[in-house]
Amino acid sequence: MNAPRDIVAPVTGAIGRFFAGVGLLLRGFGLYVRSPGLMLLGVVPALISGAIFVTAFVTLVYFVEDLAAWVTPFADGWSTTARSLARVIAGLAFLVLGGLLAVVSFTAVTLVIGDPFYEKISERVEERLGGTPGEVEVPFWASLRRSLVDSLRLVGLSVLFGIPLFAAGFIPVVGQIVVPVVGAAVGGWLLAVELAGAPFSRRGLRLPDRRSILRADRPTTLGFGVAVFLCFLIPIGAVLVMPAAVAGATLLTRRSLGQSTEEG
Repeated sequence: MNAPRDIVAPVTGAIGRFFAGVGLLLRGFGLYVRSPGLMLLGVVPALISGAIFVTAFVTLVYFVEDLAAWVTPFADGWSTTARSLARVIAGLAFLVLGGLLAVVSFTAVTLVIGDPFYEKISERVEERLGGTPGEVEVPFWASLRRSLVDSLRLVGLSVLFGIPLFAAGFIPVVGQIVVPVVGAAVGGWLLAVELAGAPFSRRGLRLPDRRSILRADRPTTLGFGVAVFLCFLIPIGAVLVMPAAVAGATLLTRRSLGQSTEEG
């Protein structure tokens, strides 16, 4: 099911639509903080998942020098300066790949852990905006299974994109400037698709529908997703931002489907 392109893609410049997507996250914060009863519940799953992923990323940082040496045995006979440069580049490549996988995987795991809480936040946002047109009742276990399967698919995609980005990370300059930007764009897209799962599912739309509809207004989707991605890179940012990101994704869904995003 695809919404008409002239509805989901407003006639504005790509840059303007990108920043409109960023604005959806900011509006998500506003809608979320006005539901104090849900705030604590929304943070709890992110805290659990965050503790797991912070530990994993700190472990990666701790061993990154060893990993860099392991993947650059060809540099053992080089001069000290050249060998150190090669291993710094390799270490940065590991951190970029680790950051991309951690952010996307964190979102996937947190949405599975907190499915009932985030579903409630998304529903509350929909109620404020006039309800969910064409709502389909989704049983809890079916919703959880859908969330798990979709999350596994998106984590798989992040690995698929992450491998060439990791390889490109060894290229001087390109690896340190271009790869992080591309990584943020890829990660942002995957996060937006992931976070919009609940509101799309509530309308009976699955992952292929979600991708197709969000792709029709790619700049807005990327603006929202990249903003979330960058927030998630900040220490404890993912824990604090996650519930607001769920609210913002609900706004993104409604905008993409040509439905009202203003409170009535």
